[in-house]
Amino acid sequence: MIHIESGPWRAIEAHAVEAYPNECCGAMLGVTDGDAKTVREALRLENSFAGAQAARYELRPEDLLAADSAARARGLDLIGIYHSHPDCDAYFSKTDLENSCPWYSFVVLSVKQGAFDHANSWLPNADRTEAAREELQF
Repeated sequence: MIHIESGPWRAIEAHAVEAYPNECCGAMLGVTDGDAKTVREALRLENSFAGAQAARYELRPEDLLAADSAARARGLDLIGIYHSHPDCDAYFSKTDLENSCPWYSFVVLSVKQGAFDHANSWLPNADRTEAAREELQF
């Protein structure tokens, strides 16, 4: 289960809406207690995909490392990554799965016609062949 506190959730949702019609992406920082994760901070990251950003996002490795360092400096963990899907549902695509890390939660936000619609969280398996839906609270 992943719980995103109200402040970070508002920041994540605003980022997704502002980036529309492109995909946004960012890091979720927080704490883990067993299977329960609490997101306390959202950190915007740049979508560095060189192609059509309405169809895909990409993170630079150095940005992900900087997010991890920022989390540790705050006494938090890098819990996962969020990104948006413009004008489609909050599913975990084949590209998302292939580029995922099995130790992170992946929150996907659906933004339809410029407004937040819904969100889901996904947990990829170790070999990145499938992802299970994770309970998401915000």
